[in-house]
Amino acid sequence: MSWWVRIFDVHVSEIVRNYALIIGGIVGIYLAWKRSVSASRQADAALHQTELARREHVAELFNRAVSQLTDAKLEIRLGAVLTLRHIIKDFPDLADPTVQLLSTYLRENRVDYGDKDPPAEIRAIIETVREQVKL
Repeated sequence: MSWWVRIFDVHVSEIVRNYALIIGGIVGIYLAWKRSVSASRQADAALHQTELARREHVAELFNRAVSQLTDAKLEIRLGAVLTLRHIIKDFPDLADPTVQLLSTYLRENRVDYGDKDPPAEIRAIIETVREQVKL
């Protein structure tokens, strides 16, 4: 074999190898991209599920707190007001309905306390509504 044929064989094998590496790299990049897209979709779905679960939990807390506003025990009524205050702070999109609820509660349960201070839960409701009105 002549030297020219050997050089040509080496060049051809290098060219074939380089093209195979390029094709392998392209396939690898494509597969990595597909995997990344899939992982991103799974993460988005998990985040969405977490948000739905959190919203469901907040709805349950809200409903329970509303029903506890008329409880006979002061501690339970005060706990309900504090729960509603947390909902206002943690979920700004629920602040307006919650403040409306508390304002309505104050209007509907209006009592003349005379020289006495109102009960702790009424003071907490007033403070919560004032904080929201300032914002």
